Amino acid sequence: MSASAVLAAAGGNTPSIPAPHVEYGQLSPMLVVFGAAVAGVLVEAFVPRRLRRWTQVSLSLVALVGAFVAVVVLAAQGHGAPRIDLLAMESVALDGPALFLQGVILLVAVVTVLTYAERRLEPKVGGEPADAFAAQAAATPGGEQERAAVRAGFTTTEVFPLTMFAVGGMLLFPAANDLLTMFVALEVLSLPLYLLCALARRRRLLSQEAAVKYFLLGAFASAFFLFGTALLYGYAGSVKLVDIADIVSGKTMTTAAQLSSTRSDVLLLTGLAMLAVGLLFKVGAVPFHSWTPDVYQGAPTPVTGFMASATKVAAFGAFLRLFYVAFPGLRLDWRPVLWGVAILTMVVGAVLAVTQQDVKRLLAYSSIAHAGFILTGVIAVNKQGLSSVLFYLAAYSFVTLGAFAVVTLVRDSKGEATHLSSWAGLGRRSPLVAAVFALFLLAFAGIPLTSGFTGKFAVFQAAAAGGATPLVIVGVLSSAVAAFFYIRVIVLMFFSDPKPGGPTVAIPSAFTATAIGVGVLVTLGLGLLPQYFLDLASKASLFAY
Repeated sequence: MSASAVLAAAGGNTPSIPAPHVEYGQLSPMLVVFGAAVAGVLVEAFVPRRLRRWTQVSLSLVALVGAFVAVVVLAAQGHGAPRIDLLAMESVALDGPALFLQGVILLVAVVTVLTYAERRLEPKVGGEPADAFAAQAAATPGGEQERAAVRAGFTTTEVFPLTMFAVGGMLLFPAANDLLTMFVALEVLSLPLYLLCALARRRRLLSQEAAVKYFLLGAFASAFFLFGTALLYGYAGSVKLVDIADIVSGKTMTTAAQLSSTRSDVLLLTGLAMLAVGLLFKVGAVPFHSWTPDVYQGAPTPVTGFMASATKVAAFGAFLRLFYVAFPGLRLDWRPVLWGVAILTMVVGAVLAVTQQDVKRLLAYSSIAHAGFILTGVIAVNKQGLSSVLFYLAAYSFVTLGAFAVVTLVRDSKGEATHLSSWAGLGRRSPLVAAVFALFLLAFAGIPLTSGFTGKFAVFQAAAAGGATPLVIVGVLSSAVAAFFYIRVIVLMFFSDPKPGGPTVAIPSAFTATAIGVGVLVTLGLGLLPQYFLDLASKASLFAY
C-alpha cells in the first residue's frame, strides 16, 4: 500500500511544507549585487580576455549604482523609518540602520571599483597598461609563469566579482536578524577579502603573507562567532535576536526543556563573549587588532582602502544590531567590558601609530584608534549614540578611501613609496597632492571644519550623555596623541627638503582622481554642512524589534 493510501485510510491529509515567502523588492539591493557577482563569474568564463576588464568595470558600477538607487527608493517609500519590516522569514531586517549602512557601503564600493580600474600609475608592460593586481593570481611569485603573464599583459579581472561578493556579504551583515544569517554574511564578506589581499602586483610575497595571516586569524574569529551562536542557541532555544532578547529579559516564558539551560547564565555570558570576540576582530579592536597593520601594509592599496572603510561599516553595523537588539538586557554586563576594550583600542592605536615609519601601517594604527572612538558611541546605549555612530562610519569611510587613494600616487621604481622618509618635501614637488593628503589627515585628527571633527564631537557627546564621561576624557587625550603623528606627517611634507632622486607623484587617470575628489567633497561637506546628514542618521536610528 502506498504512503498516500495509508494517510487516506488513516483519515489524514498529505502533509505539505509551506513555501518560503521572499520579499524580492525589499531585498533588491542585495539581490542586485549578488546577481552582478554571479554574472561577473560568468564573464570570466565566457568573455574573451581582451574584453573582460571593461565588461567587469561596467557591470560592477552599474550594479552598485542600481543597488544604491534601490536603497534610496526603499527609503523614499517609508521603509526603514517609519515602516520597519522583517524579510525572508524574519531572517533579514529592513530598518533605518540597515538602509543607512547599506547606502554607505554601496557608495564606498563605487569609489573602490574606480580605484581598482586605475591603470595609469603602474609602468606599461609590453606596451600594455597595468593595474595594482598580479598579472596571474595562481602563479608563483617571481616565477617564470608570472613573468610570462606580465609580458603578455594579463589582468586579474576576477577581483571585480570577488569584490561584489564581499559587498553583498557586507550588505547582509548589518541587516541580519538572526545569528546564523549573520554568520553566513560574515563568511561571504570575509572569504573574498582573504583572496583579494594576496593579489598585489608588487611585493607579492608580502601580499601573500598578509593574506595568510588574515585568513588564519579570521578563521579563528569565525570559529568563536559560530561557537558563541551554538551556546546561545543552547541557552535560548532560538538564534533570532528578538527571541534571545525576550528570553534574557524574561518577556517570554521558558519551556520545560529550556528551564535547565536558562537557570544559569553561563551559556548566555560565554556565548555573548564569543560573539563579541568575532565581531571585535572584524572591527580591529584591541586586543584583536594584531592582523590590521600587517594586512593593511601587504594588501594591494585599493583593497586596503576597501577593507578599512566598508568592512568597518558592516562590522560595526552588525555589532550595533547584536548589542542593541539581542542584549539590551545585559548592558550592565557588557558595558564594562566594552569600556575596557574602547580605552585599550584608543590608547594602543594612538600610541603605536607614533612609532610607525610606513604610511600604510600608520593609517592601520589610525584605523585601530578610530575603532575605539566609534566604540564610545556604541557604549552610550541611546538613540543619540546610535545616530552618532552611523554618522561617524559614513564620514570615516570616505576619508579613509581618499587617503589610501593618495598613497597610490607617490611612487618610485619599486612601486608605491610608503616609507615616511619618501614623503619628505612632497608639498614642494606636488602641492595639490600634499594638500589633499593633509586635509585627510586633519580629518582623522578631528580638526574643526572637517567631517572627522563632527563625527568625534557627535560620539563623545552621546557617550557623555550616556554616563561615560571618563571614557570621553580618555578619547580626547587619545585624539591629542593621534593629532601629533598626523601633524608630524604634514610637517614632513611641507617643511622638509625633498630627497634628490626621491619618489615622484604619478598623474592618475579620471578613476583615481574621481575617488580622491569624492573623498575631499565628503570630508568638507560633512564638516561644513553636517546638519542634514546628522538628521538623516538620527531618523535612521531605529532598529527592528
